[in-house]
Amino acid sequence: MNLSLSSSASSSSLASNSSSSSSTIATTSSSTSWFSGIRGRLNRSASCKVTSNSASGGQDMADPVVMGKNQFRGVLFKYGPKPVQVAFKTGDYQQQVIFIGGLTDGFFATEYLEPLAIALDKERWSLVQFLMTSSYTGYGTSSLQQTYNILAPIIYKDAMEIDQLISYLINKDNSEGVVLLGHSTGCQDIVHYMCANAACSRAVRAAIFQAPVSDREYRATLPETAAMIDLASSMIREGRGSELMPREADPCSPITAQRYHSLCAYMGDDDMFSSDLSDDQLKQRLGHMANTPCQVIFSMADEYVPEYVDKKALVERLCRAMGGAEKVEIEHGIHSLSNRVKEAVQAIIDFVKREGPKGWDDPWN
Repeated sequence: MNLSLSSSASSSSLASNSSSSSSTIATTSSSTSWFSGIRGRLNRSASCKVTSNSASGGQDMADPVVMGKNQFRGVLFKYGPKPVQVAFKTGDYQQQVIFIGGLTDGFFATEYLEPLAIALDKERWSLVQFLMTSSYTGYGTSSLQQTYNILAPIIYKDAMEIDQLISYLINKDNSEGVVLLGHSTGCQDIVHYMCANAACSRAVRAAIFQAPVSDREYRATLPETAAMIDLASSMIREGRGSELMPREADPCSPITAQRYHSLCAYMGDDDMFSSDLSDDQLKQRLGHMANTPCQVIFSMADEYVPEYVDKKALVERLCRAMGGAEKVEIEHGIHSLSNRVKEAVQAIIDFVKREGPKGWDDPWN
């Protein structure tokens, strides 16, 4: 049975289709993985396998991963216990690129995902898109506020769900390692995840930051932001950080005072790509990424970067703070790179082919 994912489908209907199909589609079986030492440390989730060639370790190349405009062929599965924890994978390979979207994003977040899925399939890589608690309008009430978990002393909510997804890929798909691809605020998720010392973070072979921009600097250009930051700070001092801000604070989503402060305040949890941070502050927040091969893809016409920011200087400083990340400047590219799709895909593919496989023979070393 073939399953296609179309942009016209909502996340709720996708989750529903996954559940209703479980009775007629065989459950995926797992094979021995070199990550067997951490099997069972995270909750395992049921999966629906809609292709019949998993035993061969690869997809039948006669079946295209993209069937038409905004129509993907692949596997829809649940990677965690929450209803929203649904993922979609194109290609049936043991190495995966995981796309992590930004605020309001879910499936089909950027136009380059379709040609990227095709290009990755030619190189025998899978592309994984997934939903988490903060997807779509969930970002306002799913803050980066710390929560405690027995698997790690401190881990962020998004980071926990990324770890659950990677655990699923290890245990169910016998993954040989993953590359994380963050878009916009998804870049912050990568930084937090790799700092959290999560159970499966050693499976990350490389990280790509596409449009790592400062939410704080952009929102500072909006007239209501200063007053809303003051209000959020007051609410947090009064112990009301989990309560919702007024609607004008964010017209796209209900947002708590804690989450608003994280996004908009100086040195908030999300403030890690701002041009006014010192080199020491950038290194403090990004320095741990030096242990992972990184690529920074910066859109030189990003509409979310204020005009006063020297983009060339900023991307240079970000790469240096990460210990020498690869720098890709895409001239005239906008935030989503919808006007420079070919350049985006080529940069990602070149990096994945070069950096992704490093260290797979001995993942723990």
